[in-house]
Amino acid sequence: MSNIGVVDLFCGAAGLSYGLKQSGLDILAGIDLDPACRYPFETNVGAEFIERDIRSVTAPTLLTLFGSAQIRVLAGCAPCQPFSGYTTKRRATDGRWELLLEFLRLVKQTRPEIVTLENVPRLSHLPLWSDFVSGLQGAGYYVTWSVLDLSNFGVPQQRRRLVLLGSQLGQIELPTANKGKPRTVRSAIGRLPAIEAGGKHARDTLHATRALTATNLARIKRSKQAGTWRQWPEEMRAACHQTERGKTYPSVYGRMSWDKPAPTITTQFYGFGNGRFGHPEQHRAISLREGALLQSFPRDFEFVPKGKKLSFKEVGRLIGNAVPPALGMKIGQAILRHVEAVGQRK
Repeated sequence: MSNIGVVDLFCGAAGLSYGLKQSGLDILAGIDLDPACRYPFETNVGAEFIERDIRSVTAPTLLTLFGSAQIRVLAGCAPCQPFSGYTTKRRATDGRWELLLEFLRLVKQTRPEIVTLENVPRLSHLPLWSDFVSGLQGAGYYVTWSVLDLSNFGVPQQRRRLVLLGSQLGQIELPTANKGKPRTVRSAIGRLPAIEAGGKHARDTLHATRALTATNLARIKRSKQAGTWRQWPEEMRAACHQTERGKTYPSVYGRMSWDKPAPTITTQFYGFGNGRFGHPEQHRAISLREGALLQSFPRDFEFVPKGKKLSFKEVGRLIGNAVPPALGMKIGQAILRHVEAVGQRK
């Protein structure tokens, strides 16, 4: 097999890189503006982390990182917030939407053999996406992309993502979906030790949960798996539930179901009131470790140094924004199949 080296732009907490590494690819470096990503990236992937704004990354820098790799892969997941429900007016004032074009700039300047990108489905409906795809094609890449249901790719979660692969070597295919039923919440977190709201496990500090107010503790005790707050007595319902807009959000303050994939894990999954993030049985929101497992991170994945004070907000952001490693592994396998097929045709 050819020497395939990967540089991961917008690498975050290393979800994509970890999965690509598990598939057999060589991770050369990760680049991200968030300093909190350094520890999980370097600890779990074992590659160099570069704290830098992609707008200041130059072609010579990337070419140096790629070194002598025979097949160079430029991977990335541009921040998805500008494409997640923003109005056109707000998007115009959010400079992050231009980061996708920075990715394209670096592709054109360094011409890696293969590129891969992951983002939210909404992006595919914007003119920016058409510009990006046509830009790759104009630079000589065969491009394929689609919106994938990640529950079909080993992620125990209802998460739809836009996935693109491009290659200068020839037509490239998207990852292959798993056969059989999707993984469930039970398969991912069912064996973790029980803890109480506001508690944490003695040997796994990430298996920790936020405390609940007396009101929310009473609410979750009355909640059923996959149920809604509409099943609560009137006096338990929040004021927001009484508004016309609030009535359209039945999943908030909900419990997950053991035997289905989890809902989409967001950056605030540790809060019972932020979505259907209640544990299926225990009277609490899911823990940080449980959120990571539902994102398909392995049980021993480290997000913060030992002894560092745990920040739910910081770790929740790292986990919720990550590319699920199971998807990364599937993308890596697709790249390996492609390179092998190209080699056989020569």
